[in-house]
Amino acid sequence: MILTLIFTTFVTVFLAEMGDKTQLTTITLSSTTNKPLAVFIGSSLALILATLLGALAGGSIANLIPAFTLKVLSGIVFFILGINLLAQSKKETTNDSF
Repeated sequence: MILTLIFTTFVTVFLAEMGDKTQLTTITLSSTTNKPLAVFIGSSLALILATLLGALAGGSIANLIPAFTLKVLSGIVFFILGINLLAQSKKETTNDSF
């Protein structure tokens, strides 16, 4: 059962991280410094620390707030972020056309 959770988490995070800002930043740093091992170690440690903080915070929050409320709040936050990104995209498209 724990192996299933580990595998599911790995696949989810791996797919979510592909092509995101972190990966693009890592590519840029690696190509400009010519030290790919140092960039790999630095970015790996940063991702591990960020994930640890997220997992600890998630475990603590789950004990304080019911799961349904967390799902609703997450949905609202992602909805607001999506609307904000669409508005920014529309604004940039409008500014580029002039």
